[in-house]
Amino acid sequence: MDKRLKTSLRKKAFSLIELLIVILIIGIVYTISIGNFEKVKNKTTKLTLANLKEYLQSLPYERSAELLCLDDCRECKILLDGENFKELDNFLDKSVKSYRYDFFYGMIEVEKQNDICFSYGVDKKGVGQQVIVEYKKQFYDFSTYLSPVSVYSSLQEATDAKENLIQEVLR
Repeated sequence: MDKRLKTSLRKKAFSLIELLIVILIIGIVYTISIGNFEKVKNKTTKLTLANLKEYLQSLPYERSAELLCLDDCRECKILLDGENFKELDNFLDKSVKSYRYDFFYGMIEVEKQNDICFSYGVDKKGVGQQVIVEYKKQFYDFSTYLSPVSVYSSLQEATDAKENLIQEVLR
């Protein structure tokens, strides 16, 4: 009787190798499914000023990636290395304004050039233009190199953040 019990127990148990193989298969399936969910999530994310910098940095370019809006911002395009990559409808309107921060003068509005309503670009190292963009009562700070875009509710708040950053660097 003791022999039968041992035989039946051996048949019902899994070996260590069998358990490891099952765990490995589950891990592979999990990795593949999570990767696909991330791809779907990235494709469904709507492009906004708040994620523009990261979006441009994620594109496949060799020299530069740029958002260029013409004709009172009715027509916006994403250019990769100077070539048209994607057209954007209703991304901005002509109310958009750009500012540069100057240590001595504070915020200075950047004048629009000819028929260019707005432009922002990043170079091959992912470094973007040093601008603060006003759009629909929000101020988007594109001027930090290694940080995502910061959003402020007023130009004074953006100016204070720049001045605080300068004070931290000077310490």
